[in-house]
This record gives sequence, structure tokens and C-alpha cells, in this order.
Amino acid sequence: MTPRTPLHAWIAQLVGVAPEALRLEHVRAWQLEALRRTLDYAVANSPYYGERLRMRGDDLCCLDDLAGLPFTTPEDLRRDPLRLLCVSQGEIERVVTMDTSGTTGRPKRLFFTSDDLERTTDFFAHGMATMVGSGGRVLLFMPGQRPGSVGDLLARGLRRIGVTCHCHGFVQDLDEAVRAIAAHGSDCLVGIPSQILAVARHGRLTGLLRPGDVGSVLLSGDPVTPALRDAIAQALGCEVFAHYGLTETGLGGGVECRAQAGAHLREADLYVEIVDPVSGQLLPAGQEGEVVLTTLSRRGMPLLRYRTGDLGRLLSEPCPCGTSLPRLAVLGRGDACVRLAHGCLEPATLDEALWPMEGLSFHEALLTHQDEADILRVALWSPMPPAHHQRLLDEARSRITETPGLRDALRDNSLRLTLVMSEDASCLPPPGKRRIRDLRPREDITLSTVV
Repeated sequence: MTPRTPLHAWIAQLVGVAPEALRLEHVRAWQLEALRRTLDYAVANSPYYGERLRMRGDDLCCLDDLAGLPFTTPEDLRRDPLRLLCVSQGEIERVVTMDTSGTTGRPKRLFFTSDDLERTTDFFAHGMATMVGSGGRVLLFMPGQRPGSVGDLLARGLRRIGVTCHCHGFVQDLDEAVRAIAAHGSDCLVGIPSQILAVARHGRLTGLLRPGDVGSVLLSGDPVTPALRDAIAQALGCEVFAHYGLTETGLGGGVECRAQAGAHLREADLYVEIVDPVSGQLLPAGQEGEVVLTTLSRRGMPLLRYRTGDLGRLLSEPCPCGTSLPRLAVLGRGDACVRLAHGCLEPATLDEALWPMEGLSFHEALLTHQDEADILRVALWSPMPPAHHQRLLDEARSRITETPGLRDALRDNSLRLTLVMSEDASCLPPPGKRRIRDLRPREDITLSTVV
């Protein structure tokens, strides 16, 4: 039988119910009261919400009434983030500035008090118990030197359950990352999905990693496709879990249990809705749409109905682990599609086509336009000797050519494909959200994105 997520008992404690008695209706009743408090707190203390909202906590008769509030958007966090603050700047412990993917966009800024960071640390301590126990060792391929960073909070949480955490930082040199695993040992690796796969494949193909060297893997920072999860599990011979979290969720949002059937959420800290990406209408459980979140315990900068841009669906059926609390299945980014003459192309489409190639450790794609055709350039990373490179290029071309959504565009020459091998297979590009870099002039993009 699948062990129940440790978040079940944690949430039960926070909402004041015995774990064995906890049901969804207990959580929803607690969340309604928390939403009322949060709404009143934000209106009373945030200039932004105070001027914008007429609804008060007592106006929320049920959770669905929250849909009567307007959305908070990423642009609101760029335009004047200080107006969303509910405390003085002297009470702020951590400020996170997030640059946009464009060259001229203003960065988003989020503010957290020490209490806000403590809630995330507590979540990490309980959520990580699925993957590692007392005396274990975690190797984190994310930054952790700055106080209040995700690595720092994770290390703090792990210390509470008797686990040692070594923060390596983002992966840049694959040889160095593999050596770090050998030097520090790892009951659990934590990192960005594509980077962890690159480390796993590089280590196996060079003979420096063997099955059993890593106990488990936790992926965070990007959606986890089935092909990527399977590739990591096969390369390392261990279980692979997914975490969902944004800076806007307080860096931690939800994590899978051993059933790996969706992320169990921080129900006492976050309320999640799924809405139609176009109309903004609330969608029922099970339907795919945009993830919208409301913070329930945030003091520094509470967010009401924040549009994340992520696509997902809420799973309402009981989890195989035994909890009746819903889970979130994250499907990707709503703005990750690039428009082509025959529809749209998502990073996940290329991932599903290419990650099954066992000789491949990483890939990156960009789009340009030349001679009335789009050019899809895909670079491949592999530690295999150059004698194997042509075989990899041929296999990648075959897989991409037969991919639905690309096949027709390649056949009528509205899209052309170029494949190259990376010159340095041990060095990865700087980390960032998995996207297809679109370098085409705007006038050459002719179709609307299909969400």
C-alpha cells in the first residue's frame, strides 16, 4: 500500500483536526475562514487592494464567491509592487526580483516577512519526508547561499528532520556535477528537470554514475513530462518526484507523494482555482485551465486570485496514498507555445520526441525565419564519442519529422529543420524556463496561439 503523504498530518494539525478524522470538508471550511481574514487584511493594509476591492470577508458566503474578485496579474507585480505590501519595508526579510524573458519588460518583485519564509520552511520539512529521512543526504542543484533563497529554506527545513543538505548551485559543468554526487553522496537529488536529466545521462554514459548511487530525485522549476520522468528513472534507477512551486507561492507550493499522482498542495497556505485561460471563468475539478492562487497566510504581500500562467487541473478523486485532499496536475505554461503555420509548438512536444533517446543528455531549440520559412534549430548534447553523433542526429531528425504538429509543416516547407551537436557536451547553457527561443521578426508570426 502506498504510504500516505506526510502533508496530510501536517495540514490536519494546521486546520485543527485529528489526522485520522481529516476530510476535505474540514479543509474547505478552514480555507473559507482564512480567505475572509486574508481579504479583510489585504483591503485594510494594502493600498492596491484597498483602492481596488469593494468586497469584504463577510461577503464570502462560500468558496465559489471568491470568483467575484478581480484577478491579480504579473503586470501588477511589475507596475508598482510596493502598493501590494501590507507591512512596512522594515518588516520585510526577503525581496525577490524576477526579470522578464524580454529585453525591456520591468521585473516582478515579491516581498516576504520572516513569518512568510517560516511557513515555506515548515512545508519543506514535511514535504521532503516522502523522499528522505533522518540521517539522509540531499544534494541541491539550485542556489542556496543567499538567506531566504529556495536552497536556504530547503536546507533549513531538512535540518529539522535530521537531513544534511549540500547546495551545489545550478548545473553548468556536467562533469563537476557528477563528481559532486560522488563526493557528497545523495539519498535525494533536487534540481531543474532538464538539468537533472543531463546530469543523470552524462553520468551513466561516461560510466561515472551507476544505478543505486542516487536514492531518489525531486524535480522543481519546470513542468515534468512523462518522457523526462521516465528517462531520469531509467538512468538513475530510482523514484522521481515532482514539486510545484513559484516565487509567488512562497517558493514552495505542492509535492507528490509516492503514488506520483499529482502534487499535494499547501492547503493551509494556498487556495487554488482553475479558470478558463481566455474567459477567466471558474472551471470545475478535472477540467484543464489556468492555475490561479490565493495566499491564505502571507503577511508581507498577500496575493488574491493571482494568475500564474501555468496550465493544470485539480484532481478531486482520492489519492492512492489514502488522503481525500485534492491534488494539482501541472501541464505546462500557457505562454510556452510558439506559433507555426500549422498550429503551435510547445517545449513538451520536443521533450516527448527527444528524451527517449538514451544517448542524449540535453537539447535546446530556437526559431528563426528566412526565405519565407520558419527555421527550427535544435542543438543536441551528448557525451558519446563523435563517431556516434551522426546516428544521434539522424534519430533526432526522424523523431521530430514524425511528430504530430510538425510533420505537416516540415512536409510543405513552411518549417525547416536544422540539427547540430553542441561543441562542448559537458557545459550546459545558463538555467532558465524551458522555452523554444523565438527570434523571428514579429511580422513573420502569422497565427494566434492556441491555448
